[in-house]
This record gives sequence, structure tokens and C-alpha cells, in this order.
Amino acid sequence: MNTTIRTIKAEDWAEVRRIYLEGIATGNATFQTDAPTWEDWDKGHLAVCRFVAERDGEIAGWTALSPVSSRCVYRGVAEVSLYVGDKHRRTGVGTALMIELVQESEKKGFWTLQAGIFPENKDSIALHRKHGFREVGRRERFGQLKGVWRDVLLLERRSQKL
Repeated sequence: MNTTIRTIKAEDWAEVRRIYLEGIATGNATFQTDAPTWEDWDKGHLAVCRFVAERDGEIAGWTALSPVSSRCVYRGVAEVSLYVGDKHRRTGVGTALMIELVQESEKKGFWTLQAGIFPENKDSIALHRKHGFREVGRRERFGQLKGVWRDVLLLERRSQKL
């Protein structure tokens, strides 16, 4: 199957939301328990580096960046969100999205991408490591999900263009 990467449009929200909800349902993708509205999602993510992967006309996954701080010294640091729909996992969609995200983020001047991932989410950890992310820490009992304390691994990728 051929995977095409393109910029997210507002009209993609229903499919992006569906994929986000599939990730939430795993219990290992995010502390979120429901998907936000388009307006809230749009406000929470940077206007650049928002992509969907399409396969056979269907949105199969998405990725976007969130700011880590409003301070100007962190303008080149962003947090990665990357979700792949249930039926498209382990098919190369995540890799295609990550390649595009890394390339475009560097073109836009980002020098560090970071990700907070539950240790149980082995596929996400492997995807990030495959694309140059390294584990820099473990946040123990970082937050509760449905009343259970969860650890979060902090991974980061430094641009090779520094």
C-alpha cells in the first residue's frame, strides 16, 4: 500500500479524532481520557508540522507538535504527538509520519523534539528510538490515569543540524 503524507486540514478532524480515540482506548498512549474539540486541539498544537498519513484515501495516522514553553529560549523545542489507527499499526505509517515530522521540524528551526511515553507502550518507544530519539529520563508516578499512577519515559531527539 502506498502512504501519502500531507498537512492536516480542519475537515480532517473527524478522522484525526477517531484515531486519537483509538489510541486513548489502548490505555497506554496518553493521560487523556477523551479527545478534545477541534478548537482546543488546534490551540494546543503548533500551526506548523501537522501531518496526516493517507492510505488508499483513508487517514491512517497523524502527528503534530506542541510547544513545551512560551519562553523564547525554548522556541526550538517541541513535544511530539503521533498516533496510528488500529488497522494501520505496524505497517510503516508511523515511520512515514516520523520521517516527515523530523524533516519538516528541522526546516522550521526545531532543534529538539521530545516525547513522553508510557513504558508499556513498547511500539511507540521502538518507533521513536528508530528515528534518533534517546531516553533521557523516567518520571515516576508522573500522573494518574483512571486512578492508577503511571510512569512516563522522557525521550528526546536532537537535530543533527546543530
